[in-house]
Amino acid sequence: MKTTIIILIIFLSLRFFSSCDTSDKIENTTALSVKDITVDSKIDASLDDIINIVEDQYAVQQSTANKTKTTIKSFLPECATVNTILANDTWKRTIDFNAVGCTLPNGNSIKGKITIRFSNDFNAISRTLSYSFDNFYHNGKLLQGNKSISYSLKTTKLFATVHPVSILTVDMKITFEDGKIYTRTGTKTKEMIEGNNTPLSWEDTIFLVTGNSTTLFPNGTSISRVITTPLRYVLRCKSIFPVEGILTITKNKSEGTLDFGKGTCDNLAILTIDGVATEIILEK
Repeated sequence: MKTTIIILIIFLSLRFFSSCDTSDKIENTTALSVKDITVDSKIDASLDDIINIVEDQYAVQQSTANKTKTTIKSFLPECATVNTILANDTWKRTIDFNAVGCTLPNGNSIKGKITIRFSNDFNAISRTLSYSFDNFYHNGKLLQGNKSISYSLKTTKLFATVHPVSILTVDMKITFEDGKIYTRTGTKTKEMIEGNNTPLSWEDTIFLVTGNSTTLFPNGTSISRVITTPLRYVLRCKSIFPVEGILTITKNKSEGTLDFGKGTCDNLAILTIDGVATEIILEK
């Protein structure tokens, strides 16, 4: 009887320590990490390029339709082909980056097609640009979803002069090269505060971005993000990463901030989690 009791105590002790070890592993995998931020920044890179492509093609068509004296300089690579159709007072522009792919000025590789639709009324105060994908890849990631951008000219709290403002509603599925599937939902407001008066060049363009988003990971965990200090994008840097701004990021009970710096053109940021700051390299 005594032997049986001793064996039972040992068994329960092993179960207890095993349970604690498992609990620790679960806690560690659900805490915010550099790996989480790296994945999230790659998704950001894809979405930012998509917005730029859509807005670029709208501006090109607007310039052509209005027969302006200056021709908009598109930032699309020469390998991209554009097919344009006007039907029922709606423009349809299909950009084909072909199956082999093209490289954007910022170094990102893309392949497949994006189709953009918008009204022929370029004098409207506000407009909606819708877009869809056809076997579209960005840096090896497959992007799926039909989305829209609300575009207008107005003043805002961030910039008192009338300027282009785009509001993007995001609800997309992103499949990475390893087969893992992520979903991103949220809203993003993008304001062009410099470069609006120089259509012949995009190098002097500067954007401020605000908004929030949630990324669902393959294991069921999610990351919520809020832009607490507007992100500043400088196109002359030829980078998809902001040069300034702060994100507040939450995953379960873990919270951190991502600080993109003070204006330097680089791919570095300071990630602070639970008071511990680490310089990280952002990936696209």
